[in-house]
Amino acid sequence: MLSRRGFAGLIAGCALCDLAATGFVATEASAQTPPAANATPGLTRKLISQSDGPMPGYTTITMEVEIEPNVMIGRHTHPGIEAGYVVSGEVDLPIEGQPTRTIKAGEGFQVPPNTPHAGAKNGPAKVKIVSTYIVEKGKPLASPA
Repeated sequence: MLSRRGFAGLIAGCALCDLAATGFVATEASAQTPPAANATPGLTRKLISQSDGPMPGYTTITMEVEIEPNVMIGRHTHPGIEAGYVVSGEVDLPIEGQPTRTIKAGEGFQVPPNTPHAGAKNGPAKVKIVSTYIVEKGKPLASPA
């Protein structure tokens, strides 16, 4: 059986989101429906899929995230891993302990579990990201950092 530490090392990653500000919680009940309203103007999310696994006690959530120009995403953490892919646009990604990177369309990124990170939209166009979160069931998907 894969341990939590081994699992985190195997999949490590996280994508930009502002789910902390919305209070979206990845529980068996709430992860099945998208968050109601956006707490951050200029940020929209769409739940693409949610499923149990990849191991007992975890859930996998895939979301489409759109960020309007000049919208700042507040510092937050996730209780698991997030891996993201920028579909269009570009975004700065400051991850604690790492230099800030500019992620462009066609590039992916990962943020380790429980690692504070944020983001800022660059340029005149909307940014579209697809993010997959692998988190422990019953814990908030994101928390302010």
